[in-house]
Amino acid sequence: MKVLVVNAGSSSIKYQLFDMETNDVLAKGNLSRIGMSEAVLTHKPFDRPEVRITAEILDHIVAIEYVISILHSANHGVIKSKSEIGAIGHRFVHGGEYFENSILITPDVMDQLQKCLDLAPLHNPHNFRAIKACAKTMPGVPQVAVFDTAMHLKMPPKAYIYGLPYKLYKKYGIRRYGFHGCSHYYVSKRAAALLGKPREDLRIITAHLGNGASIAAINHGISVDTSMGFTPLEGLLMGTRCGDLDPAIILYIMVREELSLHEASTLLNKHSGILGISGISSDMKDLLEETASGSKKAALAIEVYCYRLMKYIAAYAGVMSGCDALVFTGGIGENAPLIRSKSIENLRFMGFEIDDERNRNSVRVESVISPDDSKVKILVIPTNEELVIATDTYEIVSRIKSPESPVDLTAKK
Repeated sequence: MKVLVVNAGSSSIKYQLFDMETNDVLAKGNLSRIGMSEAVLTHKPFDRPEVRITAEILDHIVAIEYVISILHSANHGVIKSKSEIGAIGHRFVHGGEYFENSILITPDVMDQLQKCLDLAPLHNPHNFRAIKACAKTMPGVPQVAVFDTAMHLKMPPKAYIYGLPYKLYKKYGIRRYGFHGCSHYYVSKRAAALLGKPREDLRIITAHLGNGASIAAINHGISVDTSMGFTPLEGLLMGTRCGDLDPAIILYIMVREELSLHEASTLLNKHSGILGISGISSDMKDLLEETASGSKKAALAIEVYCYRLMKYIAAYAGVMSGCDALVFTGGIGENAPLIRSKSIENLRFMGFEIDDERNRNSVRVESVISPDDSKVKILVIPTNEELVIATDTYEIVSRIKSPESPVDLTAKK
């Protein structure tokens, strides 16, 4: 079976087409600037050079049509017909408390997904729109929703309840949800495989460090705590997000700066983090270069970033009564040896050690970067969220032995 994985944003669609017999990626790409006169489709077949196509693509339906068309086009395609696509898997960022697992999308599920739109207004509406676009473009093809939040829904109440009136949790679902679930799941599973032990026998801390960043405590296969909360704003310092913050600070700033709710949200999500501290960039690579050139603000941003990360690593080792493995993943986690070493430099007493040579030589490859005799194994594992989505989709659709008439997600009740 061939599975198309779709990750939709407000003005973009990232996609990968998998052959599930081999788990090979047949093609991948990104369609950006949807809704503009000069949208750009970047497409890479597995056996040919990347191509870029500019066109007028005004909505997600047309965008999906373009993606499907190029996948079976004469010059750039990897399949003969769109009928070869057996299923479509969607990344759906926030499933609330409704969805503990990936699920086949039906009209009833669409109703439930619609109830989740307000939980992640920057992401969920676009994921929802992509599902409807695929249903219109490829009617009858099974679709599956895979949730970033599902990995963390088994957290105990002591980890997800906030210090607010409990009735607000019951009324509005205000609790810690956590995100990057597909990534935390994948790298924890790979870590167990690399260490030759069942994941259920290990206490693993996974650090997904990209422009958005989160860390999770995975105790014997269960995520028991994670740094992102009700939204992806909480937790670690990130590229443009503030992370953990005294909530009174934003009230103070809103009064002094006369900010609206929208402006305050933009400040916290778009102008804070390492960008806000450094005043230079939200890209860690830029800050590392500026620090090497003597920038004190860039150095300060890196110090705060690593300090916050180190505190979470220590805390999560405490939550699990120890740690067997620490995994770094994401763009920063996979590519920045200095960040990895600085984030554990005060934790040797807990068994965290890095082999400097292994650390320097480990970039974008699966590797163990701790000494052979280290109490805690430290690994670098490139994440593969798309493969998780494709695998879940394939397994769910394969269980449909005798489907009735194709599910029509475009039908109006």
